[in-house]
Amino acid sequence: MTGRVLITTDYLRPGDDVDRFLRGSGLETVHLPMAGRRDPGQLAAALAGIDAALVANEPLTADVLARAARLRVIVRTGVGYDSIDVAAAARLGITVSNLPGINANAVAEYTLGLLLAGARRLVQSARGVARGSWPREDGRELRGSTLGLIGYGASARAVVPLARAFGMDVLCTTNVPVELRDPDVRFTGLPELLSTSDYVSVHTALTERTRGLLDESAFRRMKPTALLVNTARGPIVDEDALVAAVRAGEIAGAALDVVREEPLPPGSPLRDVDGIVVYSHLAGQTAEARAAAGRRGAEELVAALGGRARFRVN
Repeated sequence: MTGRVLITTDYLRPGDDVDRFLRGSGLETVHLPMAGRRDPGQLAAALAGIDAALVANEPLTADVLARAARLRVIVRTGVGYDSIDVAAAARLGITVSNLPGINANAVAEYTLGLLLAGARRLVQSARGVARGSWPREDGRELRGSTLGLIGYGASARAVVPLARAFGMDVLCTTNVPVELRDPDVRFTGLPELLSTSDYVSVHTALTERTRGLLDESAFRRMKPTALLVNTARGPIVDEDALVAAVRAGEIAGAALDVVREEPLPPGSPLRDVDGIVVYSHLAGQTAEARAAAGRRGAEELVAALGGRARFRVN
């Protein structure tokens, strides 16, 4: 097998296990780690003369893909692939793959961490101590509360036993195949889930149906004591509506690992809102998940170049 592979995932490095595997398969590797905002011109230039790409969350638009004359395979080292124009890729004969479930355990543990941090106001306490005060506000216990899951992919399913271990009741939206349903989960419509849950955790993919799903009307349905957690995709949440809801006391707050624009811009309305904590898209970023994603992504890339893609999405 021959060809040139572009690697943009920022934790993959020349000489690591992934690099050795790809070069051992006869491929030439080109590393261009990309973090923060990605420039389309830079992406297009990087893809010149490239046969396959192992990528993070770069915006691979129709225009960028059209300028990548040799590109045949794209593999996302993660689950979501909304940053890739998969329809345009298909028209151009480019195979796009993702890695379903690769970081489910990492995301599930992180979700519980955000629930605990939000319930006990840990970030606010630490910030107060750093400022010289000594906050002693009441927190809340997870036991006996209700967690509503929007979406039921691998990470959401991994959350269920952890939440149950904390004594939480778990709800989920209803568009879930019967064979995947857990008897410890009650499936219900979104309006009831929002109005019943003490914590609402987002795990669904970003599609035209889910873009802006959590909007002004959704927040009005939620309890004034409810906390929103989002580890999925930023645009699922209407950020302006969220800020207004938290400031008006319609919901208690939010823990956001993902936002509409990453990194969070200086002028974002999410900044300096008491009750809203923004994290830097870390849910799937554990040493274990990164190692698994890198290796499985490289294996998928080699398989796809050979016409045997296992996780093709287009």
